[in-house]
Amino acid sequence: MSLIVKPCSFCDRPVAKGSGTMFVKNDGTVLWFCSPKCKKNMMVLKRDPRTLKWTKKYQKGGIVKK
Repeated sequence: MSLIVKPCSFCDRPVAKGSGTMFVKNDGTVLWFCSPKCKKNMMVLKRDPRTLKWTKKYQKGGIVKK
């Protein structure tokens, strides 16, 4: 029996099979969330995960905008 692990769409932490939340957008895009905190930050608050220190997508020094 293999354990399917998907990364969280917001924080990039692993989401094991049978846990987390799968959200499907109208265009067919599938988003996986490990917690309600990640879902709220992405869907409601529309935050960029690269600016939050607790995510694995955090980039030290800020984001370079062109």
